[in-house]
Amino acid sequence: MSEVLLISMPYGAVDRPALGISLLKSILRERGIACDIIYLNFAFADLAGYDDYCWIVNDIPHTAYAGDWTFAEALYGPTDPGPFVTQILRRDWRMSDRDIGRLLRVRALASRFIQDCLLSVPWYQYKLVGFTSTFEQNIASLALARAVKAKHPEVQTVFGGANWEAPMGLELHRRFPFVDFVCSGEADESFPQLVERVLKGKSLHGRKNQVGGVIYRHRRESVYSGPAELVRDLDALPAPDYADFFETLVNSDTGGAIAPNVLVETSRGCWWGAKKHCTFCGLNGGTMAFRSKSDRRVLTEILYLTDRWGIDTVEVVDNILDMKYFRGLIPELAKLEGNLQLFWEVKANLTREQVEQLAKARIRRIQPGIESLSNRVLGLMRKGTTALRNVQLLKWCKQYGIAVDWNILYGFPGERRRDYDATLAMLPALHGLQPPTTCGPVRLDRFSPYFNTPEAFGLAEVRPAPAYAHIYPFPRSALDQIAYFFEYNYRPDVDPASAAADVVAYANEWIANPEHGELRAFARPDGKLVLRDTRSVARRKFVVLRGAEKAAYEYCDEMHTPEGVCRHLRREFPGMQFDEPGLCEFLDSLVANYLMVTDGHHYLSLALAAAPARLSVDRPAREPDAIAAGVA
Repeated sequence: MSEVLLISMPYGAVDRPALGISLLKSILRERGIACDIIYLNFAFADLAGYDDYCWIVNDIPHTAYAGDWTFAEALYGPTDPGPFVTQILRRDWRMSDRDIGRLLRVRALASRFIQDCLLSVPWYQYKLVGFTSTFEQNIASLALARAVKAKHPEVQTVFGGANWEAPMGLELHRRFPFVDFVCSGEADESFPQLVERVLKGKSLHGRKNQVGGVIYRHRRESVYSGPAELVRDLDALPAPDYADFFETLVNSDTGGAIAPNVLVETSRGCWWGAKKHCTFCGLNGGTMAFRSKSDRRVLTEILYLTDRWGIDTVEVVDNILDMKYFRGLIPELAKLEGNLQLFWEVKANLTREQVEQLAKARIRRIQPGIESLSNRVLGLMRKGTTALRNVQLLKWCKQYGIAVDWNILYGFPGERRRDYDATLAMLPALHGLQPPTTCGPVRLDRFSPYFNTPEAFGLAEVRPAPAYAHIYPFPRSALDQIAYFFEYNYRPDVDPASAAADVVAYANEWIANPEHGELRAFARPDGKLVLRDTRSVARRKFVVLRGAEKAAYEYCDEMHTPEGVCRHLRREFPGMQFDEPGLCEFLDSLVANYLMVTDGHHYLSLALAAAPARLSVDRPAREPDAIAAGVA
């Protein structure tokens, strides 16, 4: 029988397995240690109802901590829900009475659920029970750990995951004495060593006995052994074992409504963050060091997991795509047969050829870290890209059928109202491309530069998000250590909401009413280029470009300066004279008609390329001339 049990509690997602504990199970197996995994998040989804469960997981922001709050009574005993409802749900998140009632109904089930778990699992069988905790899994996990420890005091409990890294884990360990151990940071090495010592009854105290990355209790004091050892060779890790997830999925009442994904890890850390840490990014906690698997190992793992579980939808959990994969892995993925569909996080400054490679490799959705269309705001973020590069990527992704998760964030220290003027002027021209996924204020997360050195960015009175005081009934000094999300004050003369208000309003309207028309470029057999605009913002339904005009527009498929476009035209049309003022007059006329965009230094064409087409049905009675003459 297994002596180790790992648990995924509410509100872990039910459409994907828990990668961390699935990987740890495989690592333990290599060491000859049997391990079970139980997905109790499914049991609660069955009890509360699939729709309500997914609503809490996916639709309510994590910073509201509404999910954790539903288990607070199960952890601490009867509490008055009034303050949280009034101050957090109503005042801060403006939640409707209907949705508050929905949460209260779920909350009323939490204590019963914990008791059901206590009765349905053979806890006496296990010597060590581990909880993975990310986002809003903490309070439910603590509630169950407390109940298990009370009834089976011989069972050792261990916590890990993003909620328990570094100071967060140390303070939580101090506050909850029924938590025996914490694995902080990467647990691939620390957790197996911890398991072996616990199963053999060995101490973790003392220099010879300590395991890096572990928090333990000695004489009632919490002791942190220091940072965990990093895995340098990711190829040496086994494939995660998802058997428990898929068995639970099949047997769950809610399983029939779920289209599951397979999770794959190809790298850790962030190669861009190692060069220049984005100011608001709190990912990677203890280390930004970038490490990746080999092409062959990634390909083998993807093929193994998709074949083993019969799932074609793969989500890569990396922070950023390793650019070396364009030379090996991605071309190999393109050769595969079947209906494989992948998601990957990438950097925004990809070339057209690289986007085409992604499409051929069946990477159907990406998250490129697009958070602004203002050059100055992007500089404040340290994103290492520009507004037009972001738009360029959106256009090419639309061209190749790749969905893009992107956002417009605002409220960055140092931004000004005029930083958004160019963005507001540009937005109408972007109709026909994918609208942003969300639009909202920037967060201050633990481990980010904003958190580490707030004074350097003009931030003051950094404090835990208000929900923490309702979730953890501890002094402010403890909440400062436990919190991951924080609030802060700007300088008195800064009003971030006002600066971005018009852009936010426009973006939200675009999200609510996405564009159905398109701007397309058709190459005609006679050498002309027809721009056909069916968007709601169209100012010219048809424009015909010829000669140098056509060459200039096509060359700006990738962003270029007027000087660069002039050089290109001189190469293409030797003997002809081109001057920048005349060229800029032509390009600006295209910008004015939403056929191009500019940041004042570069120009980018917006039309999606189409195969040579027969325009006999849609051709206007008279071909319009180019918008401006002055290129030549």
